[in-house]
Amino acid sequence: MKKTIFILITLFLSKNIFAIDLPMSTGGGGLLGYTFTRYTLEGGGVNSTQKMDRIDYGGFLFFDATYGVASVIIKGGNNSFSEDMIVDVSSLGGTSGTGNELSLGFSLAGKYPLIINEKITWFPMLGIEYHIALIQRRSAGGLVYDRTDGIFMEDRDKNDKPYPLSVWNSWWINIGAGLDYNISDVLFLRGELLFGFRLPTRYELGALKVIEDKMNIKNPSLAGLTGSPSLKIGVGYRL
Repeated sequence: MKKTIFILITLFLSKNIFAIDLPMSTGGGGLLGYTFTRYTLEGGGVNSTQKMDRIDYGGFLFFDATYGVASVIIKGGNNSFSEDMIVDVSSLGGTSGTGNELSLGFSLAGKYPLIINEKITWFPMLGIEYHIALIQRRSAGGLVYDRTDGIFMEDRDKNDKPYPLSVWNSWWINIGAGLDYNISDVLFLRGELLFGFRLPTRYELGALKVIEDKMNIKNPSLAGLTGSPSLKIGVGYRL
């Protein structure tokens, strides 16, 4: 009897699980955002600050499976930056200038759709994103350089070797919300407002090693934040 009940419950659950409707969609659009960096490296009387502000723009493609969405992103940006270093209250000077960047990103986010009415659905989102650096150019002191050429000492590791472009690859944690507005049974407009928190890059972690080895400073610390609010607007098609 117990075995029969167990089989019936299993069949009932299986039927309902496979009966769940999980509509899928795909689409794309454009993005506009702002990225800022505020970092301080300290230890042994050394205080080094890094500031960067960048206007972001780009485009994206997405594939949506109701409770999760995967995206491919191409993103560029123009920035201004400054770096200063103080050792035992004496300034060693700094660098400031402008630059531009380009990256290829891949994101995966979970979302929970909440139907407001037949036209509008909104959804909170939480996900991760990985960006591969494609271009990193800087202009400072009247000179324009690519960060892959290894000319400038500040772009070298603790062994005085040029950094590869990959040290500027980055991981992000995104949180925010989106909204879909139905145009027809298959077409919809999508908007997303996200805030991204960037984890330290290999370049920034490498700076700790440079300070530690070249200046004989034990356990230097890196504190601060890189954040990025962004707005995405696109069009989707239900499959």
